[in-house]
Amino acid sequence: MSDLQANIEFVVKAVTNTGGASEFRQSMLPHPLVYQELPHDPQFGIYNGRLRALSYAKGDMEELYWRLRRKVMLSHTGELATEITGPDAVAMLERVFTRSISKVKVGRCSYQIACYPDGGIMMDGVLMRLDTDRFWYVQSDGEFYGWLRAQAEGFNVKVFYPGAWISQVQGPRSLDVLEAVADDGLPERFRYFDIAHIHIGGQPVTITRTGFTNELGWEFYLSPDVDARAIGDRIMEAGRVYDMLTTPAEVTNARRIEGGLLFAGTDFDDSVTPFEVGFSGLVDFEKGDFIGREALLEADRRNRTWGLTCANGTPKRGDSLQVAGKQAGRVTSSAFSPTLQLGIAMVRLNDPDLAPGDEIEVMCTDGETRVGMISTLPLYDRNGDIPRGRALEASDDVEVA
Repeated sequence: MSDLQANIEFVVKAVTNTGGASEFRQSMLPHPLVYQELPHDPQFGIYNGRLRALSYAKGDMEELYWRLRRKVMLSHTGELATEITGPDAVAMLERVFTRSISKVKVGRCSYQIACYPDGGIMMDGVLMRLDTDRFWYVQSDGEFYGWLRAQAEGFNVKVFYPGAWISQVQGPRSLDVLEAVADDGLPERFRYFDIAHIHIGGQPVTITRTGFTNELGWEFYLSPDVDARAIGDRIMEAGRVYDMLTTPAEVTNARRIEGGLLFAGTDFDDSVTPFEVGFSGLVDFEKGDFIGREALLEADRRNRTWGLTCANGTPKRGDSLQVAGKQAGRVTSSAFSPTLQLGIAMVRLNDPDLAPGDEIEVMCTDGETRVGMISTLPLYDRNGDIPRGRALEASDDVEVA
């Protein structure tokens, strides 16, 4: 029995208390390194048909948050990679995505969104250019593979799953862990959004200077032909020097809201355009035709998505915003920020003329209505110094942006 099959059987029994139905094994695959999380008694959710640890029954979530901010964490994600390769790969992807593909250099990543013909956002993710005509698109949750296959018609390309599993090592000590675990130490050139190919215990591993925490960090991609357990154990052992543990989505959620990272299907969906969620910089009308271009040319360019801070409570998700007693928008994501010591949220406002600095009434999770402040995103580290390695230590003295 392979490691992955063993993990499936283990998690099936842990989650369902049964011998495991075949439907579970087919549609809810656990990460091959899930055994590193099981001692924390994780609660799982489904992300791209894969199991993702949402929270831990064992462990202090705020303590894990501070490990992320001050040391390092390891998180096994549910992101899904699709490979697009062939002579027409660039032309096909130019058609699908709203930003230029030809400008992305080999060995670099690019944040890319795709839209429907009516301009609504379909998907977001990180595009990796592995070679001149070979790409991986690492998507957030949702159906996109079928859309890519459909758009490939008429182009000389292949679209398929490479079978990769993705984890992230994040926090101020993350590059120290990389230096310790890579056979040849840190890659000679490894800038923010760079791709590198390293070896861990003699096995090839692709890594990127990316992550979903707005902390300094890197992600690694486990292909089907490597010993995932051996690689995962070496990374965990290297991280023990810095007290590294695995971390569930509950912890990274607070950090990504602080960092202004929007979550597909939650903070935006196909009912909004890129402009309405602050993605205007991701739409390049000069690059030529792409799906949704004509609709976006006619669309309202005003942003309606902002951050929100609330000094005495955590905003409640849903239609919980009011101005003068009238419903004014919705809280799409919220959390308590240990760094800012207040409630924070992502909000979508009905009135595009509301702007940062304006006050708004917000229903909080305790049932009380309080005054919140509309804020720019990110809520701090506005210049992105932390993930770029220009601010290596977390600061307790932060200012809301």
